[in-house]
Amino acid sequence: MAQTDVLLTQQPAPQTIPACALPPKEYEVACNTGVHTSSGLATTGFRTAKYLEDEWFQNCYARYHQALADRDASERQRHESRQLATETEVLAERTQQDSTRKLGERLQDAHCWKSELQQEVNTLAAETDLLLAQKQRLERALDATALPFSMVTDHLQCRERRQHPDLVRDRVEIELLKEAELIRNIQELLKRTILQAVDQIRLNREHKEICERDWSDKVEAYNIDETCCHYHNQSTDVQFHPHSAAFEESASTPETWAQFTQDNLLRAEREHQASANLRTLIDAILRDTAEDLRLQCDAVNLAFARRCEELEDARHKLQYHLQKTLREITDQEQQIAALKQAIKDKEAPLRVAQTRLYQRSRRPNVELCRDAAQFRLLSEVEELNLSLTLLKEKLQEAQQALHNLEDTRMCLEKDIAVKTNSLFIDRQKCMAYRTRYPTVLQLAGYQ
Repeated sequence: MAQTDVLLTQQPAPQTIPACALPPKEYEVACNTGVHTSSGLATTGFRTAKYLEDEWFQNCYARYHQALADRDASERQRHESRQLATETEVLAERTQQDSTRKLGERLQDAHCWKSELQQEVNTLAAETDLLLAQKQRLERALDATALPFSMVTDHLQCRERRQHPDLVRDRVEIELLKEAELIRNIQELLKRTILQAVDQIRLNREHKEICERDWSDKVEAYNIDETCCHYHNQSTDVQFHPHSAAFEESASTPETWAQFTQDNLLRAEREHQASANLRTLIDAILRDTAEDLRLQCDAVNLAFARRCEELEDARHKLQYHLQKTLREITDQEQQIAALKQAIKDKEAPLRVAQTRLYQRSRRPNVELCRDAAQFRLLSEVEELNLSLTLLKEKLQEAQQALHNLEDTRMCLEKDIAVKTNSLFIDRQKCMAYRTRYPTVLQLAGYQ
């Protein structure tokens, strides 16, 4: 846009030339001035100019020829028009038939793609249902692992209440710890697989919706093309649409149209294959995890059974030794009583011998003789004292042996109580609880 606020220093020049500057136009009057003119200077002002007879005939002949030429042109134009009308009618009919044929071919292509899309939609729907069933199996299997995990946790806690010396890290505890670790790993695996199944179900549904939208568009386009295919020249519901012949800028080409549907089908087929592979993987995971859990359960049960046999055997042996010890204690008590009686029985002979020696020491003068009787009495006292010393030593040893036997009896009884407690924990608390271990079908998610 030009600037309108420019300051002018002088008046602009006019754009036109003034009327006074234009030269006047001179007009020449035609007049008949020939040899055969019908008027001359003498008749000027009394009569108008007239044509000659030859001119009149020339004019008539010109009209005849012009009429003949016009009739010929008109007849030729009519013939060309009839020929053009016939040709255009044939062309229009042929073009309409060709358009109808093209529409029919388009309907066949659309029907083919529509059928494939419908088949793929049904396949994805069925595959999604199967994957949902597998997902439910995973969830049931995950729920089924809660009971074994609570079992192994309870077993470990119960076995912590064992008493010394049975509070050992035995084979049962090792297998229980392995079972707990296995269950935790399986639970993590099942959770990851569930998330993977959820993602795959979402992808299946997304591609199913894509195929459904494409299928819906093709159904709508098929109905439109089918309606167009049924139109004919005598149809009553047709009308002019002058602007419909223009191409849409966003219109696709047959190649891009077919490629679009083919890409949708390929992506849907990939997701379908991925879903089928995931279902196979889920089957393998559930089968393997169920077998691993049952094998570990059998290993734990076997370890419990062996440990209970060992405890039962140890308790039987301890009870056997306790009975022997009790009998030995009885015998030792009787022996101590016999030793005490033997010591007591030696007191009377010792008193007699010492009394004899005492009385004989009172013999007067030369009668205080070291005779054979005196020596014998002395040896008797020594023998009796030696016997008492030996008996007292044996009594002391017997009492110490009895004390040791009593200690052994207490230890045996304590060990038997410990073994009984361990057997109660392993057999009554643990093994009885493990009878409710889930079956293979439950661990595989079928129940």
